[in-house]
Amino acid sequence: MEFIAENLQDTAKFAQDFAKSLKSGDVVLLYGDLGAGKTTFVREVCRALGVTEDVTSPTFTLLNEYFGRLPIYHFDMYRLKDSREAIESGLDEILRSGDGVCFVEWPEKVSSILPENCYILKISTLGENGRKFELTEAR
Repeated sequence: MEFIAENLQDTAKFAQDFAKSLKSGDVVLLYGDLGAGKTTFVREVCRALGVTEDVTSPTFTLLNEYFGRLPIYHFDMYRLKDSREAIESGLDEILRSGDGVCFVEWPEKVSSILPENCYILKISTLGENGRKFELTEAR
């Protein structure tokens, strides 16, 4: 599925529609350059799932947890060297727990610990506020 967002309102609409399909155990892998809008997308999904607190990037903490209709685990693997670091911190256990929805930014850093069944979302920038979302489901 491909979606073109011309502005932040379009991004929010796409995220809200996607949130309706999410269930516990889902893992969403987010690919995109720095500033592509990965955290913005997660923020909008969280809002759609009833999260009222501020949703921020977990770049320095590796993981932010939120609670709405479902528990939400937002990972940012950017600062990790490899999957070993993620395993040592216990992040792989959360990914495989089936408890809530996991969003993983920079999943290429930890590809060896990712479950097989995931959503893959590639985000590309199209100007200042435009984005192209390419969503697939890996099996």
